[in-house]
Amino acid sequence: MALPFQKELEKYKNIDEDELLGKLSEEELKQLENVLDDLDPKSALLPAGFRQKDQTQKAATGPFDREHLLMYLEKEALEQKDREDFVPFTGEKKDVVKGEKVKPIFEEPPNPTNVEVSLQQMKANDPSLQEVNLNNIKNIPIPTLKEFAKALETNTHVKKFSLAATRSNDPVAIAFADMLKVNKTLKSLNIESNFITGSGILALVEALRENDTLTEIKIDNQRQQLGTAVEMEIAQMLEENSRILKFGYQFTKQGPRTRVAAAITKNNDLVRKKRVEGDRR
Repeated sequence: MALPFQKELEKYKNIDEDELLGKLSEEELKQLENVLDDLDPKSALLPAGFRQKDQTQKAATGPFDREHLLMYLEKEALEQKDREDFVPFTGEKKDVVKGEKVKPIFEEPPNPTNVEVSLQQMKANDPSLQEVNLNNIKNIPIPTLKEFAKALETNTHVKKFSLAATRSNDPVAIAFADMLKVNKTLKSLNIESNFITGSGILALVEALRENDTLTEIKIDNQRQQLGTAVEMEIAQMLEENSRILKFGYQFTKQGPRTRVAAAITKNNDLVRKKRVEGDRR
């Protein structure tokens, strides 16, 4: 039994190809020749430049002349008329497209902290000074920043110290790491947005093993990424440290990020548990 499509093919069996070709014009014959050449399986292996026949009837204009071509293109461009605008320009302002209002960018106000006065107060262990904010002060010399760290080693009143965006580097981080090993008062340290590398951050992380009072540290947004090894060290430290309740850093790897989140949650749960037990007493 013949299938439907086979019945359709039956009518093409007795076609006279010569008769069909005889009815084609010269132009149609050339088109057919090009199609047959494209269908030739042998031609498929040839580069396109050899496969494709010359399809222009124009006579050759001679060798390539770059200067002559540029002059011709320039002449064509000058002679071509400009197209008319869809909406003729009349000089009248119309609300065709309303642009979004640009929000003005306001610079942060300068930090009013007097660096030298604050340093002297810290060295004198002034009880009125409990928070030092050096954020965004770009011109503090590195030796001065290290002096602040040294002063914190013996200071018993400053509970919060911040030096974000002060161009601090690894020597500054190491100085603050040495401070953390002996300081018994500081609760919060912010050293974000600086030029500290993985070495400086590792020094701070290692120092936290010997610190019993710090509960918050921010180290995010350094000039270069810390890397997977440093992030793993941070995660391990926080798993061993039961005092850090807030840790400011955007992890790039899922593994250490998950471990740190669990460690911080555990530490906060311990604090809440102790508070509840204290209230019961």
